[in-house]
Amino acid sequence: MDLTSNNNDVPTPPLGGGGAIAVIGAGTMGNGIAHVFAQSGFSVTLIDLNADQLQKALSTIGKNLDRQVAKGTLTEEQKTATLNNISTASDIAEGVKNARLVVEAATENTDLKLKIFKQLDEVAPEGCILATNTSSISITKIAAATKRPELVIGMHFMNPVPVMKLVEIINGYATKKEVTDTIVELSKQLGKVPCAVNDYPGFIANRILMPMINEAIYSLYEGVAGVEEIDTVMKLGMAHPMGPLQLADFIGLDVCHSILKVLHDGFGNPKYAPCPLLVNMVMAGKLGVKSGEGFYKHTPGSKDLVVSESFRK
Repeated sequence: MDLTSNNNDVPTPPLGGGGAIAVIGAGTMGNGIAHVFAQSGFSVTLIDLNADQLQKALSTIGKNLDRQVAKGTLTEEQKTATLNNISTASDIAEGVKNARLVVEAATENTDLKLKIFKQLDEVAPEGCILATNTSSISITKIAAATKRPELVIGMHFMNPVPVMKLVEIINGYATKKEVTDTIVELSKQLGKVPCAVNDYPGFIANRILMPMINEAIYSLYEGVAGVEEIDTVMKLGMAHPMGPLQLADFIGLDVCHSILKVLHDGFGNPKYAPCPLLVNMVMAGKLGVKSGEGFYKHTPGSKDLVVSESFRK
């Protein structure tokens, strides 16, 4: 598959032919993925059914680019070029009609992703690679919803996408090596570090991370230590930049719960069962940063870590 450009300025996505990148979902991950592709010179169509979400995404991308300009890592001209590389669409068929690669970044919900990929298979151009940013759902299962399983692959970016270097690339059962090689090279073009893994529940990142977070929650649930103590041990003792409970808040406790359920269902091993405290917090709507409260209180604009009243001694 050709990764070369048709000219010296604009990189061409997989399969050549002057096609474009389409990103489905304008939430946190979707706008970050659109940002890095556009900043690398690709033409990007950001797709979301919600027009307000699309405008919010463009605003977020603009603010993130402003931060890069303020830090001196980007010029005003590069910021303008990046924004000019992004267009929006509220219709999937219209948004992907010229795509050579589609990256789906919708909510981590199996039924929703299967529905999207079935539709993509019907409307995306022949030969277009269909990638999913899923953090845990089976690539093989998603690919089975299409008639092009050999062109379906996982492209799992880390949050925040413009900052984090890793892209976990997941091969489905039928994914062609040529497709994997293409996505590996494309990730490098984005300035990322690709790591190719195989399709088993949780892949690598979340198969290791989520049991650690779950164990931290169990340690809190069983009264072994408090929120700050657990996070401090992991930050200072294990050199983690963020403690597991703070990280869980950042990821979203509902997302952590969903991934643990995928691991539990996929392996049938009770060690992956979500901690009852996590289950209760999700049911209560205490989802972390996105809801304003999880293990910590989260106030917009504040970087102070304040333990939630529920866990104060």
